[in-house]
Amino acid sequence: MYRIHWLKILFWGLAALWLFVLTSAASADWALFKQRFLLPEGRIIDIGHNSISHSEGQSAVMLLAVHYDDRAVFDNVWRWTQKNLQVRQDKLLAWHWSPECGLVDINNATDGDLFVAWALLRAHNKWKNPEYLADALEIIHDIRQNLLLETKQGVVLLPGMNGFKKPEGIVINLSYWVFPALQEIADVDSASEWQSLQQTGIKLVAEASFGRWGLPPDWVLLNNKLTLPEEFLPRFSYDAVRIPLYILWARYETVELLTPFLQFWGYFDGASFIPAWTNLVDDSIDSYDASSGIRGIAQLSLDYAELQAATLPALDDTQDYYSSLLLLLAKVMLQERLP
Repeated sequence: MYRIHWLKILFWGLAALWLFVLTSAASADWALFKQRFLLPEGRIIDIGHNSISHSEGQSAVMLLAVHYDDRAVFDNVWRWTQKNLQVRQDKLLAWHWSPECGLVDINNATDGDLFVAWALLRAHNKWKNPEYLADALEIIHDIRQNLLLETKQGVVLLPGMNGFKKPEGIVINLSYWVFPALQEIADVDSASEWQSLQQTGIKLVAEASFGRWGLPPDWVLLNNKLTLPEEFLPRFSYDAVRIPLYILWARYETVELLTPFLQFWGYFDGASFIPAWTNLVDDSIDSYDASSGIRGIAQLSLDYAELQAATLPALDDTQDYYSSLLLLLAKVMLQERLP
């Protein structure tokens, strides 16, 4: 009996130690990210692209701030975002801001709108500020009214208000289906479109099979069938790498859905090199190694059946903004998936 008692003490002691290690590492990651990419006024800078800011970065960092219980950063980033990007006639965000000339493009990017609504919902749940919920519901309403489109394939998501409805079909980006955000939005907005949108997204991810590995492209043209649009590079690349992350985050993973990603990344598993992209027409691959953020998503995809055993590297100062953001989002997903 005494042996069992001490074994229990040892088990819970080790568990507490492991939690402390994880918490300390997460705090270090967040501190380094803020140090490198957050300006005092609440602007997130993409240092790899002339320190521009965009709705994706502002909104994703708001989500991270909720996760790390950093309300000061959340409020600061949201204030800057409202002042500089939420300047359209609707409540959606203009997507591109430059330090040289301010607002560059007033068109929205729908993934940024989904992320900011998601972050506001989580902020309301954590900090109980009704203004966060009110702001989220306004954005959710305008996404539903302006960006959800009924098609023969089901309800789809326009990547932005302007420029994606073509005579030959609708250009969509399957990485804009942020499935965990859509789940939580459906919890506060009872409109049936949100469930239909998720179902269509899963179906299209399965159908968007191109190239040697049967991967979804960054951009795809939707008509009677899915084809590769001429105005975009035919690649599985920096956009589409997010698709398996969102599938895992929403717990939608199946062998069928993940097989293309497993085949591609599994082909290079154990090698020192993983290409950042592959061309879905000629199967050529990038000559540059994938970033830590992409490698993190690849590793989680390969380990999807045993996520509790998955490990991700610490954030470091060699990675650019996008790689760092992907890595932190992957870590948040992993933490939320662990028992």
